[in-house]
Amino acid sequence: MSRTLTNPTIGRRRLLQLTSAGIAVSALGLNSRAAFAQDRAVRWVSPRGTLEVVDDFAYWVAKRMGYFGDLETVIEAGPQDGTATVKLVDQNQSDFGYPSPGVLSLGLEQGMNLKSVFHIMAGDVFDFAFQKGQAPADLKGLEGMTIVLGSAGWQSIADPMLAAAGVDLSKIKYVEVAAWGQALAQGQADAALTWEGLRAQWRGQGFDFDYLLGKNASVFPANSFVTRASDLEDEAIKDLYTRYLRGWAMGLEFGWLNPAAATQITMEEFPGLASQMDPATAVESLMQQSGLMHAHWDRRGKWGFHLQDSWQAYFDAIAEIGQVSQVFKAEDVTTNELIDGANDFDHAQIKADADGFALSDDYAAVDVAAIEAVL
Repeated sequence: MSRTLTNPTIGRRRLLQLTSAGIAVSALGLNSRAAFAQDRAVRWVSPRGTLEVVDDFAYWVAKRMGYFGDLETVIEAGPQDGTATVKLVDQNQSDFGYPSPGVLSLGLEQGMNLKSVFHIMAGDVFDFAFQKGQAPADLKGLEGMTIVLGSAGWQSIADPMLAAAGVDLSKIKYVEVAAWGQALAQGQADAALTWEGLRAQWRGQGFDFDYLLGKNASVFPANSFVTRASDLEDEAIKDLYTRYLRGWAMGLEFGWLNPAAATQITMEEFPGLASQMDPATAVESLMQQSGLMHAHWDRRGKWGFHLQDSWQAYFDAIAEIGQVSQVFKAEDVTTNELIDGANDFDHAQIKADADGFALSDDYAAVDVAAIEAVL
């Protein structure tokens, strides 16, 4: 079932309605804040509506390799509605969400006291897909097109990218369809919002699209781990979160050093993914994302580090198009205070773990160098 969104843009009021809409917490099996504070579990919720992807490889690597130590961790798929990931954090139903900067800004606009503490996607992970042979030369060429989204909240992702490219947003029509890749393949729209990693997965599912890649067309940041700003005032919670993020950082480094091993570990968590992606496609999906997680390394140098000038450029841009009513200050809503601690691990041991991982025959046969050459 499809739903046409308001035109020319979804509008700040509608986006805030999406953000403030009630989320059925019981559907996630989430506990109260008091409960998970007592057992010290750290809970993370995805914005995608599924965990059956390679996107979260660093978590599965950390679990397999013991990088979380004695921490208890919980990972949830969450509703596909992209705004739920900040809503659940704000309601004390999760410790971490993984929103795009656009969705984070909607939560901030609503008055949620959130802060980005670990910047995963330092380059713009978002792409636009088109039926074969129908991709324009650049983002400006999307003007006048119908774009299909998996969630209405994703318009907050697409609008700033398009506006920055000079697109007149009044000439864009958005349509919300749960199976949005299939909708594009069936000709229900001219383009679809997608992202690195999913690009390879879609090909594995038989969707032969052309793409305009955000990493080539946009200077904006992408998704990060967000928590409650008030949690950073509690030293015990800060320590807990630092140790948790260290596990993710170790998993990210393992995946950067041995993407085939990280992919194998993740695919073994979700055997059903093998019907959507063969090993080479799955490794490519992971590498598409890992490259952006490692983006701007000459300036960042550590996993999770925010480049606040990039974030400020984004916040300036969304205020200019009226997506939010104010210009947020990057220094107020992002922080690198947990980054040194999160990266304080034995890098030589991670390299030894990655180099020494025993690959299955299928993953040992993947030509990682060939994939890297075409990324």
